[in-house]
Amino acid sequence: MIKLLGAVLILFAGTMIGFQQAARFAERPRQLRQLAHALQRLETEIGYGHTPLPEALERTALSSPEPLAGLFRKAATGIWETEGLTFRESWERAVKSQWPETSLRMNEQAVLIRLGSTLGISDKEDQMKHIRLTLVQLKAEEDAARDDQGRYEKMWKSLGILIAVLIVILMV
Repeated sequence: MIKLLGAVLILFAGTMIGFQQAARFAERPRQLRQLAHALQRLETEIGYGHTPLPEALERTALSSPEPLAGLFRKAATGIWETEGLTFRESWERAVKSQWPETSLRMNEQAVLIRLGSTLGISDKEDQMKHIRLTLVQLKAEEDAARDDQGRYEKMWKSLGILIAVLIVILMV
């Protein structure tokens, strides 16, 4: 009876681990889409709303889901509250502190840090151009993330179950 209960628990745990890994592959394209929408909102705030950058970041955070909203909120807070920090430094700190909470990869982080080094130091047209360039780069990353999702999501689900079955067989 105890072996049966142990086998069921191992099957359940292996299945859940596989499904959790698969969910990370499904989450990445969704977060990239949300990030693109947030950057489009930021572009609108800067270009058409003539909103100052810290306020535009706060408005973007209000319309974005977590954990991406935290990134924009921390960047805005870094500008308002810390004296002596440039926007680039505040943005980089926000990106790096929020990054572990996302399902995004280092490629996307590099793209966002590059964007932060150009925002706030030029006129609105130049800032809008850099945001559009970032959107194009994120679109390419989203396409790659969808390919990864299609390739690895089903694999991780099956792998979790199969490894759990293997462990149960070895136990018996």
